[in-house]
Amino acid sequence: MKAMIFAAGLGTRLRPLTDNCPKALIKVGGIPMLERVINKLKSVGVTEMVINVHHLADKIKDFLEERNYFDCIIHISDERELLLDTGGGILNARRWLDGSEPFIVHNADIFTDFNLSEMIASHEEGNADVTLLVSRRDTSRYLLFDGSRMVGWENKKTGEIRSPWDISVCEYAIPLAFGGVHIMNPSVFEYLEKVHEKVFSITPFYTDYCKQLLIQGFVPSQQYNWVDIGRPESLSIAENIVSGL
Repeated sequence: MKAMIFAAGLGTRLRPLTDNCPKALIKVGGIPMLERVINKLKSVGVTEMVINVHHLADKIKDFLEERNYFDCIIHISDERELLLDTGGGILNARRWLDGSEPFIVHNADIFTDFNLSEMIASHEEGNADVTLLVSRRDTSRYLLFDGSRMVGWENKKTGEIRSPWDISVCEYAIPLAFGGVHIMNPSVFEYLEKVHEKVFSITPFYTDYCKQLLIQGFVPSQQYNWVDIGRPESLSIAENIVSGL
C-alpha cells in the first residue's frame, strides 16, 4: 500500500520552534512527528510513501537519509519553488501514487492513535472513492454528511454553506470535523486534473465534487487521541498525552 505525508507546512504558529526546524520534525515525546506518522503507516502495511517538502526541505531529506528511509521506498515531492497546498500537493505527486490500489494521505502534524486498519476496512467495504477521518469535535468549519456520505461544507461562524446538491439536502446533515487523514482511490486524479489552479486546497475540491464522487466519513469505533500540534498549546497537550498526564 502507498501513502502521502504532508510535510511542507511553514509552521508559522509554532515559531520560534520552526525557525530552524521544519514542523514535521517537531518532537512529541522525544520522537519527531514525521517519524511517528511513518511508523503508523508502516504498521498497516505501507511500504511506499511520498513526502512533500518546502520549508527547510533539506533538513527533512537529511533526516530521512539518516534513518535509512525507514526501510521503505520514500519519494520526495519537492515544493520549494511553490507551495502547492493540499490538493495541489496530491496532484503533483500523482506519478508515485497512481495505480490500482487506494492510498493514504496523512498530515505530518496530526498526532493520533486511532485504528488505521479499521479505516482502511471501512473504505474497502463502503466502495468509497474517498474516506475521511471525521469526528464531532468543536471547530468553526465542518464537513456535512447525509448518513456517511459527504454532501457539503459549512462555516459555523459565518453561516455559509456550500454544496453541489440542493441546499435542502444540507438542512439536516450531520456536521463533522475533518481529521487530516484520508484514503483515496487513484481514480480521483481524473477529477483533480479538472481543477484549473495549480495551488488549491483539497477541502473545497471535496465540497465541489462530493456529488460526483462517493466521499464517506469514518468515525473510529473506539476512543482515541487526536491533536493538531500546529500551535504551542496543542503541542503541550500532545506531550502530556505521551507522558501520561
